[in-house]
Amino acid sequence: MSHVPANLKYSKEHEWVKVEGQQARIGITDFAQDELGDIVFVELPEVGSEVKVNQTFGTVESVKTVSDLFAPVSGKVVAVNQALTDAPEQVNSNPYEDGWMIVVEMSNPAELDDLLDAAGYEAHIAD
Repeated sequence: MSHVPANLKYSKEHEWVKVEGQQARIGITDFAQDELGDIVFVELPEVGSEVKVNQTFGTVESVKTVSDLFAPVSGKVVAVNQALTDAPEQVNSNPYEDGWMIVVEMSNPAELDDLLDAAGYEAHIAD
């Protein structure tokens, strides 16, 4: 059973969002990393770049496949987890803590209302 923390928001594309004031810390869910298998490479945007809701902001490469990452909110990238360059397996071992990917300064926090809560995401992945 996948771990789905109650304090986060989720996209149907399996990204999680931790709201920190006007900022959103973003990564992929435990379910997503489990489906992907061993992650070998993560490609993330540069600090200062803009991301738009539901648009691709990077990719995750596993031994099985390459998957696009979709922004759950719009805004400016203010932090990127550089540790994933050397240790992409952190996404597998700790997707909600050390495996975070980017932090976005949200341009439209109302977009959070379109995301799922933990119960909604659990129902989504149970299908």
